[in-house]
Amino acid sequence: MMEFARPWLLPLALAMAAASWFVLRRGHGGALLRHPRVALLPADQPTFRVLLARWQPLVPAMALILIVVAAAGPRVAHRSEDIEGEGIDIVLALDISGSMRSLDFHPRDRLASAKDVIRGFIDGRPHDRIGLVVFAARAFTQCPLTLDHPVLKGFLDEIEVGLIDDGTAIGLGLATAVARLRHSVSPSRTVILLTDGENNVPTLGPATAAELARSLDVRVYTVAIGREGLVPYPVDDPIFGRRTRQVEAKLDLELLRSIAASTGGQMFQATDPEALEAIFSTIDELETARYETTVSTWYRDLMGWFAVPAFLLILLEALLAATWLRRLPAAG
Repeated sequence: MMEFARPWLLPLALAMAAASWFVLRRGHGGALLRHPRVALLPADQPTFRVLLARWQPLVPAMALILIVVAAAGPRVAHRSEDIEGEGIDIVLALDISGSMRSLDFHPRDRLASAKDVIRGFIDGRPHDRIGLVVFAARAFTQCPLTLDHPVLKGFLDEIEVGLIDDGTAIGLGLATAVARLRHSVSPSRTVILLTDGENNVPTLGPATAAELARSLDVRVYTVAIGREGLVPYPVDDPIFGRRTRQVEAKLDLELLRSIAASTGGQMFQATDPEALEAIFSTIDELETARYETTVSTWYRDLMGWFAVPAFLLILLEALLAATWLRRLPAAG
């Protein structure tokens, strides 16, 4: 944004603009040419030269206004300052298996509730690089570590159950998240694993993935979403449409507790949206790392953008006064 080094000069420019308006309102004070019999002259519309003569006082006035603005020191500031803050690298590993459609997080399902809380978590950590991994029967990186949080939230919004074959590969999801942090140089590297089931895909064992995290000094927080037992689940009936029926939900809390303990993290369980939000608030307080950065300030001078037009207007005024708008000497 443009600013001025000497803004106290700007009222002078306003005063000049007001004076120019007053002069133009009064009109031209004297005749350009005296004639003994004005009635013989054609009473036609003013010529271009006459109109130009009427507006001539505006040219030097504009030049003076531009000179004053240039003297005020217009410039564009590029600021820099010393900032202290907190920033770490975090990868969210989110379960998108079919059971995440369970409706025990009334009025929304588990996945929608988790996405809402994650979105707020992202908004609360503007200085952190955050990535996103999703898993079901397989796992893939939905978004790598980034400080561009609007883009990250865009990828989060695209997540839905059914993007991957159904299943719960907790070990594979954790290992994929840890791999995203392998080259991180952050003083704190964290994975937040959210799941609502048991590991039922033998591709990679959760214990192996936890050992990988521990070897890379990655702390893992595990969050169990939902409760065990009967939970409401939506079913599409070809005759009656979508209905809700009770299905059995299972959680391997011991496995999640073991993963967190072996990596220096903690295990949490959320049975409603409020509890899930409280868990992320707790993790938000636990995971902090101080950083310092220096932002300097420099200015780009814009004086020339006003001084050069002022100079050209002065030349234009001199040219007009010597040619088209040259005044004849008054008769003695």
